[in-house]
Amino acid sequence: MFSFDWHRFLLNDQPATFLFEVVVRVLLAYLVVFTFLKVSGRRGIRQLSLFELVVILTLGSASGDVTFYDDVPVLPVILVFVVLLCLYRFTTYLTAHSARFSKWIQGEVITLIKDGLYVLESLDSLNISEDEFFMELRQDGVEHLGQVRLALIELDGQLSIYFFDEDERRAGLSVLPPEHRQDFTLMPTTGLYACTHCGQTAEIAAQ
Repeated sequence: MFSFDWHRFLLNDQPATFLFEVVVRVLLAYLVVFTFLKVSGRRGIRQLSLFELVVILTLGSASGDVTFYDDVPVLPVILVFVVLLCLYRFTTYLTAHSARFSKWIQGEVITLIKDGLYVLESLDSLNISEDEFFMELRQDGVEHLGQVRLALIELDGQLSIYFFDEDERRAGLSVLPPEHRQDFTLMPTTGLYACTHCGQTAEIAAQ
């Protein structure tokens, strides 16, 4: 005969009073994480470097475990936060005083489009699909590469786009979805076409 045990389902082998302990643990974890972020000087998630993201994920794991596992003591978790804060401070010190270390930790700004053309050595090294990249360009109001004077990938992975003035724009590779652009391997008519690899435009005769 099947018996559904609500106490086991909701609390397992913990007494109901453990719920009050959970409240205290969550409050403590919240205060420790908040204090860490205030002391470290972070102002926004979009400013996170790769190292800082690792720190935040580690903080999340430590603070999450201590909130609802009764066998996770609080003091070691606090020590985790203290050690991470020391590591963070040490890393930011080295980043500020060593250009080589800063480049290794944070990477560098990547020039992706220049004068309406892809910078191929940058494009080939990126771990991003063409569809994702085109989507980001479209979200910033780009219809074709001929509008773009300069496009940079910042240290936080965000895309910074600088446009040509309206009278300086030229023909360029379309970034619209396939259903809104035409791709050819053989040119049906003589005209101006853009290379899908580099964005270079050229007058090509019908084939």
